Amino acid sequence: MFDKLVSITEFLWGTPLMILMVGVGLYLTIGTGFFQIRRFGTVLKKTIGEVFQKENESTRGEGQLKPYQALSTVLAGTVGSGNIAGVAAAIAIGGPGAVFWMWVIALVGMMTKMAEVSLSVAYRKKGANSEYYGGPMHYIREGLGGGLGKFLGGFYAVALFVLVVTDACFVQTNTLATSAQETFGLPLLVSGIVLVAISIFIIVLGGVERIGDVCGKIVPPMCILYIIGSLGVILVNIGNVPGALKMIFQYAFAPMPAVGGFAGSTMALAMGRGASRGIFSNEAGEGTAATVHATAQTDHPIHQGMYGVLEVFIDTIIICTLTALSIITSGVWSSGSTGAVLTLEAFRTVWGKWGTYILCIAIILFTYSSYLGFFVEYRTSTEYLFGEKAIKYLQWFFFVPPIIAVTMPIEAIWSLADMAVGFIVIPNMLAILLLSKKFFQLFHEYMDKMKK
Repeated sequence: MFDKLVSITEFLWGTPLMILMVGVGLYLTIGTGFFQIRRFGTVLKKTIGEVFQKENESTRGEGQLKPYQALSTVLAGTVGSGNIAGVAAAIAIGGPGAVFWMWVIALVGMMTKMAEVSLSVAYRKKGANSEYYGGPMHYIREGLGGGLGKFLGGFYAVALFVLVVTDACFVQTNTLATSAQETFGLPLLVSGIVLVAISIFIIVLGGVERIGDVCGKIVPPMCILYIIGSLGVILVNIGNVPGALKMIFQYAFAPMPAVGGFAGSTMALAMGRGASRGIFSNEAGEGTAATVHATAQTDHPIHQGMYGVLEVFIDTIIICTLTALSIITSGVWSSGSTGAVLTLEAFRTVWGKWGTYILCIAIILFTYSSYLGFFVEYRTSTEYLFGEKAIKYLQWFFFVPPIIAVTMPIEAIWSLADMAVGFIVIPNMLAILLLSKKFFQLFHEYMDKMKK
């Protein structure tokens, strides 16, 4: 069964899906005049530069979450095990060349995510409970209309439901539990039970606003803690950085021979693993983060869309790159280990026992905040498939899989996750391509507004 899962995953992440991902992202990039590169300063000004300005809150427009809460909730969902365990697993299987394809996917993915977020805000709706719902299933159904819109929207909603379960409930919780066991000797089942108990208190009693508030407090310190730890490893091995960069570029276009515990890889394997882990990490192309942005207070869809550009930059260009360089420069990448354990080994080479504790705490914060952030996406898919009234009953299912996932083998979990990402990307990317005219219309409308 596991071999069949691997075969399906390799087929999904073959050349056709890569062409679709890079092609659509490049098309949006050209159509906006390379906005994510040429106007990156504008992105920073309109996101980080405004997010703490209290005087703007009253004029933000309709929505539930404040921009900072939406950003924190999305980063909580995107900055998780994909940045730590996912990057490590990509290098362990695809070699250093996989990092290059992560960068490529991130560069074009900035515009893909901007389009997802913008369209989600443009087509969002307000429910009877005064909560906002939006995301790919909504812009697919409303934007495309007809039988095609209903079919692709339903297909995406089912794929999102499956992805949330495999990502939040399986990957994140398994990474948390295995890291806690590896570092502190905590039994896997205990981690799962504690995680579920705390989550019930936050989600059931607090709702979306409580999730946004908790993530707003967790995300900044966890990012700072991890960045400091990674930089320490890289600085100690600063002399190995040129060699690491050479391997990343060289083996992105050539087979990587077997070294130590590393079995070797092909260019296709490096490309596939780098792309899938890159998308899994920053979610550009999945449309998942857009369901959170659809709840944000904003004055224009494109304004909120700029947060999508920022998220991909923080997630992949900064955090994933730090993880990759820590693993490669420390020399542990070819040890034969994989997942979070490989990253722990890299930290241990410099920080010793205390460094392992620091990284484990960061992993726990990363993965738990991801699990929390994903509930907004779970709620959105549930509302679309079963109706708004079903949420209060089906929300309890969100707490069941983690108890099972903490004891599952990591290889099977990542194969399930990669497969789920492949299925969810296809309808979303097709929809973005078909709705690109609407996105460009919104884009030029907002750019004209900024000029005036």
